[in-house]
Parts: sequence; structure tokens; C-alpha cells
Amino acid sequence: MSAFEVYPAIDLRGGRVVRLWQGDPEQEFAFSEDPAAMARHWLEAGARWLHVVNLDAALGEDDRANRAALAGLLRVADEYGAAVQWGGGVRSPEAAAHWLGQGVQRVVLGSLAVRQPQAVADLVQQWGPHRIAVSLDARRGRIHIQGWRAATEVQATALAADLAGRGARVFIVTDIARDGTGRGPNLALARSVAAVAGPQAQVIAAGGVWVLAHVLNTARAGLQGVVVGRALYEGTLDLRAALQALTDEGRR
Repeated sequence: MSAFEVYPAIDLRGGRVVRLWQGDPEQEFAFSEDPAAMARHWLEAGARWLHVVNLDAALGEDDRANRAALAGLLRVADEYGAAVQWGGGVRSPEAAAHWLGQGVQRVVLGSLAVRQPQAVADLVQQWGPHRIAVSLDARRGRIHIQGWRAATEVQATALAADLAGRGARVFIVTDIARDGTGRGPNLALARSVAAVAGPQAQVIAAGGVWVLAHVLNTARAGLQGVVVGRALYEGTLDLRAALQALTDEGRR
């Protein structure tokens, strides 16, 4: 379990740290006006990555405040020797290249992966497989795009298999129906993605994480990471304790 990562989520809207219930912008819960301070808090607890989402861009809204916040987050991450995984509204190869050039360690692609899979392959070839993540956001196994507002007929496992064949190695699997519910991530779906993506794939589960058992079960399932948002902000999961529990279990 030494390679297993816990990714604290910092979802940005209007430059603030918020959470949306299952991606619904009408159900927003604000947690902090200071994203950089929030990032510092998680990094001091031991996180090595931050999962940052540009909700405004994902929803097609003005994201200038989030762009400014990202600059601060990158500075804080650099202080701690940590990395930023950045997604939300990155819908062109040019946009992906821009953010990677700005210091983001990994860019997360959702809509682009569905619409232009070859563009993802080209980015992987240019930047390396571990700097590009494919976001598989699914409801009943089918991919949703455009900030989860548009359903497609594309199966998450089919898209994962296709993109793995094109060189993609990092996949973030979210069951939309579990996001914000505390029911735990959909490990069956994540493991199905891992099975079709192959042994070189790095699969990260997201959506529904609420307690320590959810984190440990994700690691025990053979996945490589978990994204945690609401549970950290509402205190049902202690990040430092979770990281220690993973370390302890890895020593057994």
C-alpha cells in the first residue's frame, strides 16, 4: 500500500472552496474563502497530491477567480514538494498543454476523452502517461460529460479499454450517484476499469468516500488512490489518521 495516494479534493467555484451534491450547481456547500490555506492544511497533514477542480469552467462559467486561486495553490504545493492534479473544463488539447506548462503536474480530461480520444493519445505521447488522467464520470456505467450534465451512451469500461490501448495510464473513476452520499466509492466499477485498462493502469476511485473503512477498502481492492472531499471538510474522515492507517497496514 506504500504507493496508494489519498487526494484531498479542492473544488473551486468563484475562487472559493465548495462542494456540489452530485455535481448540481444548485446544491452548493461552501467550506473556505481561502483555497491556499485549505491546501496548506491538507499538505501539513501529509497529503502528497491535491485534486483541484475548476467547477466554473466545467459549468461553462467565468473562471478567472479559479485561475487566480490555482496560481496560489501551485505555490503552496511547491513549498511542500507536492503535486497538483487539475481538471474541470479542460476541453481542448491546447487547454491541456497550457495547464501542464503552467506547473500542473497532471491534467484531468473528461469531455475531451469522449469526443477526441486520439487527442488524449497525442497528449500522452507528448507529455508522458502519468501527466494525463482520464476522468470516467459515470451513472449506471455510462459516461456523463460537460460537468456531469450531459449523458452519453459510452460505457466507462469501453472508454477505458479504448484509451488504455492508446497509451492512457491514469483513470479517475467516479460513480456520480454516490458523490456526496457517504455510501463509499463504487469499487466494482473501479475494478472493472482496472481489469480492462491492464496491469500498467493507475486507477483512482472517487465519489462517496466518508469514513476510514472506505479508504482502506479502496487500497485493499488493488487500486492506486482515492479522492476525498466532503468527508474531510465535514470531519468524518481525518486525513492524517487515514494516511497513518494506510502506512500501518502496509507494514503488516
